[in-house]
Amino acid sequence: MKEGLLQKIPNRADANLIALYTDYASDKVGDYSFVLGAKVTDGRHVPLGMVLKRIPAGRYAVLTSDKGPVNVVVPSAWKRIWSMSREELGGERAYKADYEVYDQRATDPQNAQVEIRVGLMMIR
Repeated sequence: MKEGLLQKIPNRADANLIALYTDYASDKVGDYSFVLGAKVTDGRHVPLGMVLKRIPAGRYAVLTSDKGPVNVVVPSAWKRIWSMSREELGGERAYKADYEVYDQRATDPQNAQVEIRVGLMMIR
């Protein structure tokens, strides 16, 4: 953030920040990759030192954090998600990709609200 890397992402589709959890080894207690980035309109030219990740299409439960300091409301929202039953969540977690969207509601880090999308297994 201090280096202004988000502003260096070419072809940004919008001003939102995306926090992506992906490449899960198993589940919430296993290893995974965490990538901060943005949605882009063209991913053919990735600058040196950056990566291109695609969020897989599929079913996602959409939850919204409370409003408050981002370092409080986001962990609190994840604790709530981890305690939710499959029925409350709307399905079984897929552990392929989950992501947080930091949009206009999160511009003030002391009074932020964040949307969290949790990947779910496809219904057969």
